[in-house]
Amino acid sequence: MKVSGFTFVRNAIKYDYPIIEAIRSILPICDEVVVAVGNSEDDTLQLIKSIDSSKIKIIETVWDDSLREGGRVLAVETDKAFAAVAEDSDWAFYIQGDEVMHEKYLDTVRNAMLLHKDNPKVDGLLFKYKHFYGSYDYVGESLGWYRREIRVVRNRKDIYSYRDAQGFRKGKNQKLNVALIDAHIYHYGWVKEPKAMQGKLESFNKLWHSDDWVEKNIAKADAFDYTGIDALSLFKESHPAVMSERVAVRNWKFSHDLSRNRFKFKDKFKRAIESVTGHRIGEYRNYKIV
Repeated sequence: MKVSGFTFVRNAIKYDYPIIEAIRSILPICDEVVVAVGNSEDDTLQLIKSIDSSKIKIIETVWDDSLREGGRVLAVETDKAFAAVAEDSDWAFYIQGDEVMHEKYLDTVRNAMLLHKDNPKVDGLLFKYKHFYGSYDYVGESLGWYRREIRVVRNRKDIYSYRDAQGFRKGKNQKLNVALIDAHIYHYGWVKEPKAMQGKLESFNKLWHSDDWVEKNIAKADAFDYTGIDALSLFKESHPAVMSERVAVRNWKFSHDLSRNRFKFKDKFKRAIESVTGHRIGEYRNYKIV
């Protein structure tokens, strides 16, 4: 069995992306990792080149900044990386620049790949998610966070990145048939030094909206205000080993009073149903579990 990893990145240093940790987290399970490095305003290319592994395959890309509807450019860049994986790979492991997989799940993912390798009914593997917010100590608890997404797909030409690159589809807009596995992706997109977080927010909204919309709807500030969150829980487990240095050197503080978590009545009801049945009412699912 051969496995390729793939990802894309731009301005990783400017916006403090844990891209090195993301790539290193999947390296043990991959025979190669394709990194599409976009035209950046910092030394992102040199940062990726600094990874000491012969498995890294870099392709340099230029982002089409005119694609400003629904984050489409992110899917385009994902597809560029996906198209560059080795033709003889069986599986392709997708990781975004703010996502990291814990090493404790490596065997689970590898075994699932082996189990479904020759099963044509399975197009990919579906992962669970932990969304960190504010600091490395808190995880989002509201129903607004997506709880599952596809991160391993078959290496087939009919599979492509969907919408803003959160998931995948095949053929003529068909959902992928996936196997849900007991492994989490740790999402650190909302854990940054507040100034970097504010910069990322202002920049990334331009991938979805016009300059006028951003000017009217995104507040200008020197630093992002993390206090507006509705509900968090305390993270009591370990972070991936590749994140240890980043966690240790964080230079800002964020705390949340758990007793002040705010849930609407309908969300409390949905959470109660989910705790009993495992089903989340009204959940958006860009996949079919088989």
